Amino acid sequence: MTDRLFTETLRAAVGADLLSSRLSEEFVFADIGAGAVAPLLDFEALGELLSTRPLGPPRLRLHREGRPVPAARYATSGAGETRVRPEDLYRELREGASLVLDGIDRLHPPIRAAADDLMRLVREQVQVNLYLIWGDSHGFDTHWDDHDTFIVQVAGAKSWQVHGQGSRPYPMKVDTDHSHTPPDGVVWEGTLRPGQVLHVPRGWWHTVTGAGTVSMHLTFGFTRATGVDWVRSLLDRLHDVEAMRRDLPRFATPEERRKHHHELVSRLVDLAERHDLDAFLAERDARFPRRRSFSLPWAVEDTPPGPDNRVEYAPILPPRLEEEGDKVALTVAGRRYRLPAAAAPVLAELGRTRSATVAELAERCALPSATVADLVRVLARHHLVVVGGR
Repeated sequence: MTDRLFTETLRAAVGADLLSSRLSEEFVFADIGAGAVAPLLDFEALGELLSTRPLGPPRLRLHREGRPVPAARYATSGAGETRVRPEDLYRELREGASLVLDGIDRLHPPIRAAADDLMRLVREQVQVNLYLIWGDSHGFDTHWDDHDTFIVQVAGAKSWQVHGQGSRPYPMKVDTDHSHTPPDGVVWEGTLRPGQVLHVPRGWWHTVTGAGTVSMHLTFGFTRATGVDWVRSLLDRLHDVEAMRRDLPRFATPEERRKHHHELVSRLVDLAERHDLDAFLAERDARFPRRRSFSLPWAVEDTPPGPDNRVEYAPILPPRLEEEGDKVALTVAGRRYRLPAAAAPVLAELGRTRSATVAELAERCALPSATVADLVRVLARHHLVVVGGR
């Protein structure tokens, strides 16, 4: 199942230390089997997306040998949108262009489910891009990415060389040093085939070329929180510190400026100790987005769902539940909710299993089915659950 591709299938293949010591630090290769990735995407599903969605540059674009293919060669703009011309797209692909489609997780439910699963594993937001090429050409020159990636080969084959960390460890998208150079040698070299997965950490150089046949792979990318992000969160709180709002003593004596500097440093250290890394990460989790699915008609109508209707948790990361008198409180996507205490076991069960029918929730929580159905209707109106069919 794609909703457990990373948390169960990949972790079983590479070991429990994936998160504790290897994520973002080591290159990882795993073969999880073609059957595990087959439900993600095939050419029929891709054709349906291209046919029914208004996809065009820059979201859908072509690259060849390190350069973008001019959009005018394969797309037409008009009526406020850009559409790809099929015959010209075919020609460019036959001539060695690589097709890139950004954010395919927002278009295709199986990939979205896998992206949600990876987000639960790494606790960071994920975007999935599609790469498609024929022949032995390449779309991009040797390069590094400013985010961590999991590469999932879904069809055909592609040749990879992973060169390792460059001259600047942990480079960032917004950085002061642009002289990052690749290391000598190759850490891993091989041909990726369906069901095989690579984890390439941020800043690791790699060279990717076609293997003489078709290749379709998905890149699951995510950016982890850094010390810079933590410091930025402190800056937002400095407005509450009176000493930080005070004018700098430009025209005072050197001694007075020295004292003012020491006070600022003291206040900053005090704030950093009170708002430590654990507090920062917990706050980051509390702002994590929820699923974009909709619960129609149950979130609008007064009729509660039936026992066979499936209920899915809308928060991607299960929020912490807190008792507040006769209420249960939780924070999702930066918003605080206070609900009747009876909702606590239902929320806890959905946080654990992510999905269940109304009848299953009633049985597991030892609550009447009618009570659970009414709770689910309320939760759907707050977009804390997504209610579907049987």
